[in-house]
Amino acid sequence: MAMWIQAQQLQGEALHQMQALYGQHFPIEVRHYLAQWIECQLWDSVELDNPVEEAKAKRLLDNLVSELQRKAQLQGGEDGFLLKIKLGHYANQLKSTYDRCPLELVRCIKHILHSEQRLVQEATNASSGGGGQAMDSLSQRHQQINQSFEELRLATQETENELRKLQHSQEYFIIQYQENMRIQAQLSSLSTLPPAERTQRETALQSKRTTVETWLTREASTLQKYRLDLSEQHQKTLALLRKQQTLILDEELIQWKRRQQLSGNGGPHEGGLDVLQSWCEKLADLIWQNRQQIRRCEHLTQQLPLPGPMEELLSKLNSDITDIISALVTSTFIIEKQPPQVLKTQTKFAATVRLLVGGKLNVHMNPPQVKAVIVSEQQAKALLKNESTHSFICLGSESSGEILNNNCVMEYHQATGTLSAHFRNMSLKRIKRSDRRGAESVTEEKFTVLFESQFSVGGNELVFHVKTLSLPVVVIVHGSQDNNATATVLWDNAFAEPGRVPFIVPDKVMWPQLCEALDMKYKAEMHSGRGLSEDNMVFLAQKAFTSSSNNPEDFRNVSISWAQFNRESLPGRNFTFWQWFDGVVELMKKHLKPHWNDGAILGFVNKQQAQDMLLSKPNGTFLLRFSDSEIGGITIAWVAENPNKQGERLVWNLLPYTTKDFSIRSLADRISDLNHLLFLYPDRPKDEVFAKYYTPPLSKAVDGYVKPQIKQVVPEFTTPKSEPSGGTPSFMDQTASPSISHPSSFGVYPSMSDTMLDAEGDFDLEDTMDVARHVDELLRRPMANQWSSQQS
Repeated sequence: MAMWIQAQQLQGEALHQMQALYGQHFPIEVRHYLAQWIECQLWDSVELDNPVEEAKAKRLLDNLVSELQRKAQLQGGEDGFLLKIKLGHYANQLKSTYDRCPLELVRCIKHILHSEQRLVQEATNASSGGGGQAMDSLSQRHQQINQSFEELRLATQETENELRKLQHSQEYFIIQYQENMRIQAQLSSLSTLPPAERTQRETALQSKRTTVETWLTREASTLQKYRLDLSEQHQKTLALLRKQQTLILDEELIQWKRRQQLSGNGGPHEGGLDVLQSWCEKLADLIWQNRQQIRRCEHLTQQLPLPGPMEELLSKLNSDITDIISALVTSTFIIEKQPPQVLKTQTKFAATVRLLVGGKLNVHMNPPQVKAVIVSEQQAKALLKNESTHSFICLGSESSGEILNNNCVMEYHQATGTLSAHFRNMSLKRIKRSDRRGAESVTEEKFTVLFESQFSVGGNELVFHVKTLSLPVVVIVHGSQDNNATATVLWDNAFAEPGRVPFIVPDKVMWPQLCEALDMKYKAEMHSGRGLSEDNMVFLAQKAFTSSSNNPEDFRNVSISWAQFNRESLPGRNFTFWQWFDGVVELMKKHLKPHWNDGAILGFVNKQQAQDMLLSKPNGTFLLRFSDSEIGGITIAWVAENPNKQGERLVWNLLPYTTKDFSIRSLADRISDLNHLLFLYPDRPKDEVFAKYYTPPLSKAVDGYVKPQIKQVVPEFTTPKSEPSGGTPSFMDQTASPSISHPSSFGVYPSMSDTMLDAEGDFDLEDTMDVARHVDELLRRPMANQWSSQQS
C-alpha cells in the first residue's frame, strides 16, 4: 500500500510513465482497489522461466480474482453500484486473459511493481538531492539523454513540417507547370484562327506564358533550395541520432553488460532493462520517422526532377539512416539472462535473449526463431571478423559441441512490451575441445554460447541477421572440476576489457584489483556487507606472495599472475592460492555464514598471529581461524595452562574441522561442548555469541528408549558438566591436540543418532551396512598401531 501511495504523488513525466504501465492487460483500478493485497504477495518468489512454478502462479491468479470479487461484493449503495459492476468485469477479464498463462500475470505485476519502485526512487532522489555523487552523476546522464530526445523530437517535427511545406509547394508548382503546358497548347492551336483574332489571343497568351514561366523558374530555384535545406536539416538530425545512439549503446548498454558480467562474481545485480528499452524504442521510433521522411523526399525528387545534387544527397542520407537503424537493431539483441559460466555436460540450463526494439518495430507480428550454438574461443574470434555466421554454423566439422533444445521462438509480452526468447531446458550433450597450449588445463579453456536469429522490419523492407555471444563459459564433465573452472570465470569476469578480442584477459593484474574481486565474491557468498578487511587482505597477500610483511603498502604496487593465482601450488602445499580461498568460501557458505556475519570468526589469521593475540588474554580465551594446511578447514585456538608444567601458558590448536565434521555436529554445539572455552576473542562470553545457535536439549526417553548424544571432548581439558536431565552424558570422543606445533589426530565417529529402524519401524539395510563397513575397517587395523595412536 505504501508504494501505491507514493506512486500517486508522482508528477509530470514520471506520472505519465506510471500511467502507461496500465491498460487492458492490467487495469489501474485493480491496482488501486487491491493495492495492499498486491504489495503483500510474494511475486518475486515465482521463477518465470520455470514451468513448474505455473501452479504457484495459478494460485496467485485465483486469489487475485477472488479478492476482486470480494471487493466488488462489498460495494453498496447508489455510488457503489457502478464500481461493483466494473470490479466484477475486471475479475472476469483477468481470469479469461491469464487463465491459460498465469505466469504472464506474474510477469506483468512484477514489471509494474518494479517500475513503480524505480519511478518513486528517482523522484525521491531528485527531490531530496541526496544519493551521493554517483546518483547525481547517474541523474545527470539520464537528464542529458532525455534532453537530447526532446531535441531530436523537435528536430524531427520541424523536418516533418518543412517536408509538408515542400510537398505543398511542389504540388502547386506541378499545377502551374501543367497550366504552362496548357497555355503552350493553346498557342499552338492559334494557327487555325483568323489573323486579327489570332494576334489578339496570341498577345494575351504570350504575356500569360511569360508570367507563368517566370514564376516557374523562380519557384524551381526555391524548391531546390527547400530540398537542399531539408537535406541539411536531416543531416544534422542524423548526426544527433548517431550521438544519442552512441551514448546509449556504447556507454549505457555496455555499462549494463559490464555490471551483468561483474554480477557473475557476486557484484550488484545489473539492474532492469526497462529504462534502456524505453530509450532504444524512442531511438527506433525517431530513426524510423526520419527514414520515412527521407524516402518521401526521394519520392518527391523522382516526381519532379530538378537539376542539382539532390539524388546523391538523398542516396547518402538513406544509406546513413539504414546504417543507424541496423546498428540499433543488431546491438539491442542481447542476453538478458546468461547461461551458467561453469557449464556441466548432461545438465539442464537456461538462458534468455531479448530484442530491446522488438515491440516498437513490430518484429513480434512475425515472431522470429532464435538458435543457440556453443563455439570455441577461436571460433568466436572468427565470428567477430565479420565472417558469415550462417555458413559458419552450417559447417558440421566446425561445431564445438551439441546443445539439446537449442531452438526457441521469441514471444511478445504485451504487459511489459518485451520481445524475448526463454530457453528453459537446454543441455550440453557433448563438447569438442581444442588442442591446449602449454600448461593450460581443460578448466582454462573458454567457450561461448552464440545466439542468432533473422527477421525483417517494415514489411520485409529491411532484413536483419542478428547474433550475440554469451559471457565465456568453462565446460566441465565432473563436479571436481568446478573449483578450477570457477577460478577461470572469476578472473575473466573481473579483468575483461570492453570490446576485447574473445576472450583475452591480462596474465597479470595488480594485487588490489584481485582483492576487489575476491572481496566481491566473498560478500556475495556470505550474503553480507561484511567483506574482507584490510587485515584480511594482508593475510591473503602473505599467503599469495610467501611474504611476512604486515604493511598493506608493501602490496599496493605488486602484481599477481594467473599462474600464482591458480596454476602453481603454494610453497609446501599441494593446492593453489585460489583452491585454498575457494575452500574457505565453500566451508563458510555451507556451515558458518551466520557466525561470519556475527563477527564471531576472525578466520584470516595465521598460527603465530593467533598465539600473539591470545597470550595477552585470560585463560579460556579462544578464536577461530582458517587452516593453513588444509583446504576448507577451520580450527579453534585457545590459551590455557600447560597441564604438564605449572605456571606456563600455551596456545592450543584443535585439528581443523571441515564440512564433513559440521555435517555431524555444528560449530556452535562443538564450542558449547568444550567447557574450557570461555571467551571469544577479545573478551565476549561464548554463550553470548553462540547460545542462539545451540541445538536444544534432547527430549526424555520415549517408550523406554534413550536417544544417544554426540558430544565433543578434549580429555586434557574435560571438566564435569551437569546435564539438564540430571543424568550422566553419553560421549563419543574426539581426542585432544595437546601440542601447539604438532596436534594429534583425532577421529570423528559417524553419527549414530538414528537407530537401525526407520520411522516406520522397518529394518534399514543401507544404514546397517555403513556401520558394518566401519566396524570391519576398525578390526582390520593392526593392534599395535591402534595402541600407539591411543598413547600418542
